[in-house]
Amino acid sequence: MTSLRRAASVDDYRELARRRLPKIFFEYIDGGSYAEVTLKRNVEDFANLVLRQRVMHDMSKLDTSIETLGQRYRMPVGLSPVGMAGMYGRRGEVQAARAAASGGVPFCLSTMGICGVEEVARTGVPPWFQLYILKDRGYMRELLGRAKAAGSPVLVLTVDLPLPGARYRDVRSGFRGLTGLRAFLNQARDGLAHPRWLWDVWVNGRPHSLGSVTGAVQSGGAADFLTWIANNFDRSITWADLDWIRAAWDGPLVVKGVLDREDARDALRAGAQGLVVSNHGGRQLDGVRSSISALPLIADAVGGDLELYLDGGVRSGLDVLKACALGAKACFVGRAWAYALGAGGQAAIARMLETLQAELEVAMVLTGCRSIRDAGRDLLDQGPDL
Repeated sequence: MTSLRRAASVDDYRELARRRLPKIFFEYIDGGSYAEVTLKRNVEDFANLVLRQRVMHDMSKLDTSIETLGQRYRMPVGLSPVGMAGMYGRRGEVQAARAAASGGVPFCLSTMGICGVEEVARTGVPPWFQLYILKDRGYMRELLGRAKAAGSPVLVLTVDLPLPGARYRDVRSGFRGLTGLRAFLNQARDGLAHPRWLWDVWVNGRPHSLGSVTGAVQSGGAADFLTWIANNFDRSITWADLDWIRAAWDGPLVVKGVLDREDARDALRAGAQGLVVSNHGGRQLDGVRSSISALPLIADAVGGDLELYLDGGVRSGLDVLKACALGAKACFVGRAWAYALGAGGQAAIARMLETLQAELEVAMVLTGCRSIRDAGRDLLDQGPDL
């Protein structure tokens, strides 16, 4: 049985998180929608990409750093927005932000985080801020003002969640569907069976409200999270809505949740500076493309005009190099850091990032890639779709 001290991969952190966390929270972050075909595809399509091993090159100097949207980072990795991360570790978003800062990578705070943007910004490194569009546009403008005042350098607008996907694991665990006393008893049994989590998060990690949207949530937020999303997220949003967002936000704007070339062109026309190629980690529409298979198509369409990032299926530094070779400026990892947070908090996230850095360096040395900024498709054995 792997211990935290011997955790060597993202899969190891996943297993440790599975043992430590209540079932409702582990299944929520681990699962995907419907039959989880796209969830699996995200990982499998990375595995099916073949790197070209090259030898006898002078690889004594490596440069893994990137510059993007006016920021410089140690490597092409960032922490994706993860809703309710504060239920995985005590004030989890703050722990993640500190780990990201120590690792020299960006952290993107979810609108649905337990910790609000002001609390995370007090770590000394203001987070990128991820925005969902609620029906209450006035509150959204207020929230954008708060993110700007907190010093957030980049706004990430997520566009692929007009309503939550059908996630069967959440129904089976009782995270969704149970109400009243039945929901309370299910959560109580689950929590009491995980005493370390109970002490760390439930007792010492309060408050458990959704910090950035507390003013818009009538019930406290986390108790019926998915139902609240379904009732308050706005399905009517169109590309024209970027106009009012632009009026309230004068910094870089990144659109997250695009898989189609035409949508990527629309994002460019609407004034975005960046794009996250993503299927929401396989948690929304099942049966669609993996993020990594969509990336080269979108890179060919708009890669010269937008900063392109990838989210979904990244489990190693080798995956990071593959994504950069296909046109990504950086990869954002979600489950990887959520597992590490659940397994061991800030220290585990920091170790996970060091592992990704070490794996990326090995991959670069053995493919002859001296600078990550020079990574191209020549690093891969070209398949018929590339």
